[in-house]
Formats: sequence, C-alpha cells, structure tokens
Amino acid sequence: MEQGTILLGPALLVSALLFSIGVAGVLLRRNAIIMFMCIELMLNAVNLTFIALAQQLGHDGQVFVFFVMAVAAAEAAVGLAIIIAVYRHKQTVNLDKINLLSG
Repeated sequence: MEQGTILLGPALLVSALLFSIGVAGVLLRRNAIIMFMCIELMLNAVNLTFIALAQQLGHDGQVFVFFVMAVAAAEAAVGLAIIIAVYRHKQTVNLDKINLLSG
C-alpha cells in the first residue's frame, strides 16, 4: 500500500456512521435548520464513500464528488433562503408549527 492511501474499511465505516447520524437527525428532529444540517451531513458521507471507493478501485469518483458538492452548494443557498423566508413569515423554524397550506 502506497503512502497517503486510506483503508477502505474504516473509510466506509465512518461514512456509514455519518450517514446514520444524518438519517437519525432528519427523522427525529423537527427544527428545519437541524434537518438541513443533517441532510448536508448525509451528502458529505456519500462524498466520503465516493472518494474511498475511487481511491481503492481507481475510478473517477472525484468527478462525482465535484457534482455532488455543486448540487449541495446550490441546495444550501436555496434551502437557507426558503428557511429565512418561512421564519420571517411564521417567526419559527419548528416544522410542527408551520403549516403553509392553511390560509
């Protein structure tokens, strides 16, 4: 094994742990900002998996990571803008107290 390479097993374990924490955060929390951060955590876990597998298998995983990061940046900008707009209108980011379909 050449210097600078990571082991596939530990990288996938950390990635699975990060993804599980993200899923638990989305399912258990009702704060829009916390849920948003957990979705970003899941995207980063997928990026770690892409990088680990690309390094191990020699494929172009870095290209996928670039596109995932670009989509995550756009999602962050649009998502935070929506959260700020909802907060200004409803004065809360708790999703249990927000019902935008009612008049």
